[in-house]
Parts: sequence; structure tokens; C-alpha cells
Amino acid sequence: MVQIGDTLVSLDVFSECFCCDLELCGGSCCFEGDAGCPVEIDEMSSLEDAADEIRDELSTESRQVIDTEGLFEIDVEGKFVVRTVGGRDCVFAIKDEKGHTLCSIERAYRDGRISVEKPLSCALYPIRLSDIGGVTALNYHRWSICKSGCAKGKSLGIPLYKFLKAPLIRAFGKEWYAECELVAGELKKQGYV
Repeated sequence: MVQIGDTLVSLDVFSECFCCDLELCGGSCCFEGDAGCPVEIDEMSSLEDAADEIRDELSTESRQVIDTEGLFEIDVEGKFVVRTVGGRDCVFAIKDEKGHTLCSIERAYRDGRISVEKPLSCALYPIRLSDIGGVTALNYHRWSICKSGCAKGKSLGIPLYKFLKAPLIRAFGKEWYAECELVAGELKKQGYV
């Protein structure tokens, strides 16, 4: 790992390539797994407001879950996560005209209909954040459903940190990302990536 500001970043973030391939994966990360996406406490209020604003776009099942159980729950690790429908689909998951699963929050944000972005943990995926002794660690999370994203990233030569530039800046700021690019260049010179 390397230190950037007050974070520790896995070398995989620099050496591994990635680029989501919605055509092949179909948006699996929105409906696979054993829990919804992690959320920070400071995101919860704005996500609740967003859920109210896009309520009519959500499935009947999603609205029912939100109405009866709430938008969030605590997972087995004791962290807040977005609820799922039937232990599978994120309550924010919707289908596009091709049958791909998308995030309703992200779609509404990109269309300029809401000012709330999707949860940071979703935007940063496949990077996962963890706390190591009070320091934020960034690690690459390998998941078989993302094989097509790995293959596409490799074919295009897009390192993970470049693919996730916008959410990394959202999480840590422009100065942090500029330092990240410098570290990447130095690691490349030294043959680590």
C-alpha cells in the first residue's frame, strides 16, 4: 500500500485495469450480493429525500419495502446499507429499455432532475473503503460478476484509479487525486505497475 494524504491505497488500484461493461454484466452489482450498498450516515438524509423525489420511478416492490421497512438497515458488519427487495435487488434498481439494471438515483441525477448523487460506495465500486486504525484504506474488491469490466478495462488500458477519477475526486478532493496521479507515475517508473 502507498500513502496518499491521510489514506492508504492498495497497489491494485494502480496496477489493475477496469471499465464497467453494462452490455455484458447487465448491471449485476445492483442485484447481486447478500446486502445493499453501504452508506455513510451523512448520506442518509439526502438519499431519503431523493427516494421521495423519484418514488414514482421505483418498482412497486421497492416502494413497498421502503414504506414498510424503511430505506436503510444494518448489515452483519454493523454498517448501514440500502435495503434490498427480497434480499437481492437494491430498492433503487430500475430497468432500462434494454433490460439492463441501473440506479434510479444516478439516472435522475444525470438527467438533472435531482441534485443527489448515488451512494459513494456505489460510485467507487470496485474500490471499497475500510478503516485501518483510523486511516481510510482503499482496496480493490474482486467479484466474479465484474469479469467483463476487468476484460474491458484491460483491453482499453484503463487503470482502476483513472476509471474512477470522478468518484475519487468526490470522495477525497482534486488535490488528493493529483497526488494519486503523481504516485501512479512514480510507481510506473519504478516498475511496480
